[in-house]
Amino acid sequence: MKRFIVTGALHGLLAVAFGAFGAHALKEILDEYSRGIWETAVQYQMFHATGLLIIGLLMSSKLLGEVKQLNLAGIFFNLGIVFFSGSLYVLAISGIKVLGAITPIGGVLFLAGWLLIILTALKHAR
Repeated sequence: MKRFIVTGALHGLLAVAFGAFGAHALKEILDEYSRGIWETAVQYQMFHATGLLIIGLLMSSKLLGEVKQLNLAGIFFNLGIVFFSGSLYVLAISGIKVLGAITPIGGVLFLAGWLLIILTALKHAR
């Protein structure tokens, strides 16, 4: 529970920092296409940071507790942020197109995490 609240908050903090960095420090460096890639990375990082906070709260003993599927969903979200947003950050700055092949791995991890949350709610909701 605690680790997903902490990693969710950390990813949220980094998303705000990366968003500000992209809007200010990279404003004159990145072209419009690369800025769009950067913004997509920030958005998905923040969406899934929020998801991690929700997972952490759901894992509270007063709600669903230490459910294996939620634990796995949290791991998938953390890895998804690294693969999806991380590859897009590097792609935006470097222009190395082959990194785009890594991004879908993160997308699949995100989808799997959301699916696990749905399955947990269906199975454990009171």
